[in-house]
Amino acid sequence: MGRTATPPHIPGLVDTHCHLDYPPMADDVAATLAAARAVGVERVVHVGCAPDSMARAVELAAAHDDVYAVVGVHPHEARLLDDEVFTRLEALLDAPKVVALGETGLDYHYDRSPRDVQREALARQADLAARKHLPLVLHVRDAHEDALEVLAGVDLPRGGIVHCFTGDAATARAWLDRGFHVSFSGIVTFPKAPEVAEAARVVPDDRLLLETDAPYLAPVPVRGRKNTPANVAFTCAFVARLRGVPPEELAHQTALNAQSLLNLPAGGA
Repeated sequence: MGRTATPPHIPGLVDTHCHLDYPPMADDVAATLAAARAVGVERVVHVGCAPDSMARAVELAAAHDDVYAVVGVHPHEARLLDDEVFTRLEALLDAPKVVALGETGLDYHYDRSPRDVQREALARQADLAARKHLPLVLHVRDAHEDALEVLAGVDLPRGGIVHCFTGDAATARAWLDRGFHVSFSGIVTFPKAPEVAEAARVVPDDRLLLETDAPYLAPVPVRGRKNTPANVAFTCAFVARLRGVPPEELAHQTALNAQSLLNLPAGGA
């Protein structure tokens, strides 16, 4: 395997989307967060997006000063969004340090829930986000047109995030026009994803976010390994090169964007 690449130290980073309760991070969340802090990651947003993980997200945020929570029901689990789960979700959104609803959305690649059920779950959760005045975090795969159509009639005063963006520049512009931020994961570093890199070039400074989606999608040069929040530094360095700015400047700007959208404190915990 050779030597393990070490993420560059870039102060002020925010990982706006990860899943700390998945292995290997769940084995020692404190060590995972310490490793992230060592390379400059100041805040981490943990996403609990299944009926049995939503409450755990709230608990993780309560247990760690630098962790914030997002709760919702993933399109893979949309078939499980019955009235009981919806009631639990609505209550959890009022918990301290819950900063958004999600990830919800549409996934037509795996189709683990029927497409009509996915659309209904997305619409229902979008309405809830609007009522709670929270941003909406979206997972969209092979379904951008339908996702935009479902949300066309929903007034989302806080907008939201298209997380782990995998589309092209035109698709990014469509979501920007709809009031969303666009978040880039390690996919942007993959040599076979030039359209994602082009999207990362064109998103305006104030609408750009960075994430890991850990433990998935580790960026180059650690692709193929289990991902962790520390690796958002690799993605920051790559996107900074794309945009022709110092990585420290990009880290600062994307942190400001996360603070503004998600009501995170300014710097540190």
